[in-house]
Amino acid sequence: MIYWDHAATTPPYEDVINTMSEIMKLHYGNPSALHQYGEAAQKVLKRAREVCATQLNALPGEVVFTSGATEGNNMAIKGAAMQYRSRGKHIVTTMTEHPSVYECCKQLESLGWEVTFLPVNADGVIDVNVLADVIRKDTVLVSVMHVNNETGATQPLAEIGQAIKERNARTLFHVDGVQGYGKLPVDLSAWQADLYSLSAHKFNGPRGMGLLYVRQGVELFPLLSGGSQEFGYRAGTENVAGAAAMSKALRLSREGQPDFYKQAAELKQLLLQGISEIPGWVANSYDTGAPHIIHCSYPGLKPEVLVHALEENGMLLSTKSACSSKLSEPSRVLLAMGKSEDIASSGIRISLGREHTREDVRLLVEAISSVCQRFQPLTNREGNQK
Repeated sequence: MIYWDHAATTPPYEDVINTMSEIMKLHYGNPSALHQYGEAAQKVLKRAREVCATQLNALPGEVVFTSGATEGNNMAIKGAAMQYRSRGKHIVTTMTEHPSVYECCKQLESLGWEVTFLPVNADGVIDVNVLADVIRKDTVLVSVMHVNNETGATQPLAEIGQAIKERNARTLFHVDGVQGYGKLPVDLSAWQADLYSLSAHKFNGPRGMGLLYVRQGVELFPLLSGGSQEFGYRAGTENVAGAAAMSKALRLSREGQPDFYKQAAELKQLLLQGISEIPGWVANSYDTGAPHIIHCSYPGLKPEVLVHALEENGMLLSTKSACSSKLSEPSRVLLAMGKSEDIASSGIRISLGREHTREDVRLLVEAISSVCQRFQPLTNREGNQK
């Protein structure tokens, strides 16, 4: 089997596995405990936070450990909305955000907040001028993802950050960085980001671990009440082993980012070229996007049929976001990009990892072509019936 679903989750580095195992064995004390086991665990946690901060060019006090991107995104958006509701109740995001952002904003909308969902162009990118025009005095937060998890579309974060701060210096800027870290350069200062969320298992770290960068001076309403852990933002006993393992993955992914970009960009071009030569296929990802995500559609055939047929050919990939892959409705992201319902209902996502080679790409294109030849009579018959 060849695994093509790195946007859903990544295999952890061997060093990450070893680090997590070692910390679980040696430092199982509660970091809040006063005895020596607790103090030892606290030192490990402190060091992990320092390493994470260094990789993000941030301060240790700006790194809040979470259970992953869903919690981090909710903590950023709801925490900011609640903390600064006296400033206003207007939030801005896009139509193509990950469900953990999109549904979070929809929930706040149902509770009385006003949310502006920005449209995107055919490439999946927002118009910065349109964004600037919708920012108001009562706009508390703008949330825009770095890399789209379905199509790989990238947003111009530096331009977005500048437009936000020029229109309203008090408006906070949150970036969902889950699909970008380790694949593209990250510069929180240039983006003027106030909040930035990551999930460790997206960059070869452990599941159930993430972080939220909270710029110094920004305050959040805590979503979890209880103890004073994580600077009072997240009550609960800290995952010491997970934090240490994530800090390792964060460092290794950042160090390997330039080489990965070069490798993935080359393979993406080969994939797009190979798929373009298969009759009936429509590409939904473009050269301008991130190097590791390729989304395409085969109108007339359900994506789950494609996924299972390709699995029979030794290829493991997904339909859309792993969080919504079991939902049968058309992709919200593709519809927002102006794709037809047929295209939005028949997409598959291929996401690259560090282990992939040119030979792997050749085998994948061959498998896709074989599956299409197998199902072409079926799709033609369905097309005629329509």
